[in-house]
Amino acid sequence: MPGTDPAEAMRVIAGELPGFPYLPELPDRGPGADLTGRTAALLVDIPAEVSPRGWRLAERPGRDLARARTMLSSDLDVLEEVLQGFRGLVKIQLCGPWTLAATLELPKTMNVVLADPGAVADLTASLAEGAAAHVAEVAKRVPGAHLVVQFDEPALPAVIGGLVPTASGLSRLAAVEADTVQDRLSQVLASTRGYTLVHCCAAAVPFGIILAAGADGLAFDLSQLRRGEEDGVAEAAEAGIGLLTGVVPSAAAPDAGPGGQARAAPTGPGDGSAEAVQAAERVIRLWRRLGLPPETCAEQAVITPACGLAGVSPGQARAALARCREAAGMLAELIEETGEPG
Repeated sequence: MPGTDPAEAMRVIAGELPGFPYLPELPDRGPGADLTGRTAALLVDIPAEVSPRGWRLAERPGRDLARARTMLSSDLDVLEEVLQGFRGLVKIQLCGPWTLAATLELPKTMNVVLADPGAVADLTASLAEGAAAHVAEVAKRVPGAHLVVQFDEPALPAVIGGLVPTASGLSRLAAVEADTVQDRLSQVLASTRGYTLVHCCAAAVPFGIILAAGADGLAFDLSQLRRGEEDGVAEAAEAGIGLLTGVVPSAAAPDAGPGGQARAAPTGPGDGSAEAVQAAERVIRLWRRLGLPPETCAEQAVITPACGLAGVSPGQARAALARCREAAGMLAELIEETGEPG
């Protein structure tokens, strides 16, 4: 989410997505609120610090790590306050092991952890332990929640394709074998013992590897999906996992203003905004192309904003969440009106 006020962001999320709120990340707050730094705060026995290029492993915990942990703790305080008495789905998200390994630097060498297979193994084990503790802490603070744990892996295609640059930027690190990618990802997913998602908003999402790693759900941007990759989506859908489809453009959403209220959810397709109708129809068209049973679309598809929500105005972010809620509310009826996909 955009902005620097976790309480305001959490209130907006709980208001616009009352059936599926989530703990927001606010990268505008600076180091420690970013994807890598926020997850580094949870690592067990592997300290990290801010470097000129991002985050790197450190010899001992310091100010940077303390700041990241303080911000995360205060965010959990806000989550507990806003969702007091809540019962239902709540999503939290962390950096996945491969994106963490591709963005967190080794000490002294300036290469990323990905360059050292042994360091990757240690990092994965630390992340698995830290993620499990984080999930337990959130569950304690919101005891009525059914937690959905999302691991963000935007760098996953680059890791598999050998596209992660070396420290000099003049060459690329070797591609990691698919079996190794799957095993490390599976290790972290299994540690949470709950419903897990893997989110990858890049092109060439490795649907098969994510599915084989044991994810319960998969999140991707529909605009990044290539025709040749639709078989992977179909395989995931047929396996029964949840598909979080990023179809609502964050920047294209109308700005509700700093304190503006987004429109209430419609009662049917005829009452929805044009943007919401278009989002729902895009998901339905995907199901048609895949030749999947129509009823599974409403059961398995979750409509989300496309990546980039943190880079828009607070009003646009609020409006995008509202569009997602509207589109989801009309999905089943639109499927019925337009007939069976085929």
